[in-house]
Amino acid sequence: MPGKRTTGDKAQVYAITGPSWKGALPAGVKQLKSPTALVWILGRTYCTGTAEDYKAVHALQDQYRLVPLSAYGKPYTPPKGVVDPSVDARTAVRDQVSRMDAGAYFKLLAALMKDNPPAAADAPIVAKMAKLGIVPGKDFDAGKLDPVAAKALLAVPKAGFEAIAGNFMRMATPVNGWVVTTKTGIYGTRYLDRATITAVGLGANRPQDAVYPTSTKDSDGNAYDGANKYVMHFDKGQTPPVNGFWSLTMYNAEYFFVDNPLNRYTLSARDALKYNKDGSLDLYLQSDSPGADKEWNWLPAPKGRFALMMRLYWPKDKNPSILDGTWKPPAVKPAR
Repeated sequence: MPGKRTTGDKAQVYAITGPSWKGALPAGVKQLKSPTALVWILGRTYCTGTAEDYKAVHALQDQYRLVPLSAYGKPYTPPKGVVDPSVDARTAVRDQVSRMDAGAYFKLLAALMKDNPPAAADAPIVAKMAKLGIVPGKDFDAGKLDPVAAKALLAVPKAGFEAIAGNFMRMATPVNGWVVTTKTGIYGTRYLDRATITAVGLGANRPQDAVYPTSTKDSDGNAYDGANKYVMHFDKGQTPPVNGFWSLTMYNAEYFFVDNPLNRYTLSARDALKYNKDGSLDLYLQSDSPGADKEWNWLPAPKGRFALMMRLYWPKDKNPSILDGTWKPPAVKPAR
């Protein structure tokens, strides 16, 4: 992934090419070869949150250009966007997928695999799917299956969702009420791990770029509930060891933001957090204000169940390190 950690902070020019592209690139253009024809581009530029820094960031973002390779080096005006009214842009993608029966799901999968070919390592699972008629680029018709297979297909969505839900806790290491994984971004044939990350966050960086500890239970093993109050305490010098920055984000039980009176959804190293006299740090996680003197460190919680996720960007690789487990996120404790 291009970025300050891997390619520095100077201007760069890349060509994102699909799996079937062949040709020569212009001088000075580096190839980013995508294994699929569908590409998701996410650019992140750190900002301190001040008006001056926003201005500097916007000036930098104004220099970003995305053009077809055929138009590189030439004047280019992007075509006017057209909204396809047939595409549901209001329903969460996760909910749209959840509503699909197995026949519709595998029909879409077979169609997508035509332009997004499976990797060589996927050959064994592709062969298994072919026995059910799920073949890249060919129409999948559940009505052509024998009665036994057709009946079994009805149970696939429920079994799939249960497997993904159970794997969320299994794929990571439990640490002080958090689950931490350093296996994101590169999955190989670990399909269940890939599906789990997709269900929770659509995508994830490699651990060298970001680690995402997640927690749904307090130090007593009880599910978080907005009816209670919680504290996350960092001893002096024990905030996350990162080269970038760290943050703590609040979600409801479905991993979506929740409206709150401060319009605050995360606390991070860039905020004006108030440290204790001994250099330690307390973050307050609750639905009601902890008091004016503590609101700097307050992350508002919803009234019901909620989940927490840390984002630890560019973890340091030693002394201590998130990557090797020598640094551990502290437990979130009920306020006594």
